[in-house]
Amino acid sequence: MARNNDYEKIVSELRQLGYTIATMESCTGGSVASAITNVSGSSEVLKFSAVTYGTDFKIKFGVNPRTIEKHTVFSTQVSKEMAKCISRYADSNIGIGVTGNLSLNTTDGSRGGEVCISIYNRETKEFITKVVNVKSPNREKSKEAIVEFIAKDLIKLLAIDNYQK
Repeated sequence: MARNNDYEKIVSELRQLGYTIATMESCTGGSVASAITNVSGSSEVLKFSAVTYGTDFKIKFGVNPRTIEKHTVFSTQVSKEMAKCISRYADSNIGIGVTGNLSLNTTDGSRGGEVCISIYNRETKEFITKVVNVKSPNREKSKEAIVEFIAKDLIKLLAIDNYQK
């Protein structure tokens, strides 16, 4: 899992700013929310977390089905919509969307080992997006790597003084 002090720094900074965060995760199965809740005091900042492993629940939370049809469920366009929709649903300042395929060998035509991450900043209406290629056949290790990538991006986002108190 990501170094605990990374998420301690994130939770601390969010608390100081009075900001909240929400996650909509698919292939990570709630690993990002778990990393946040491993920090004491995280209940003040984590507003809501959804594991939307199935496409139908992504749509129920607001992801446009046409976006999924056009770009596939494993795309940055869908991760961006996931991040924005969960931020809106939870009324949080930051939304995180994660979708992808952790399986390295696929038979459905999807790009195996490719995970799309988006972090939405409601205050600036900006996104940080990233496509991560996982290389481990071990799903747990792949999830840990993704959680670490997200921590680094959140630290960058919070270190930049984009937020207005």
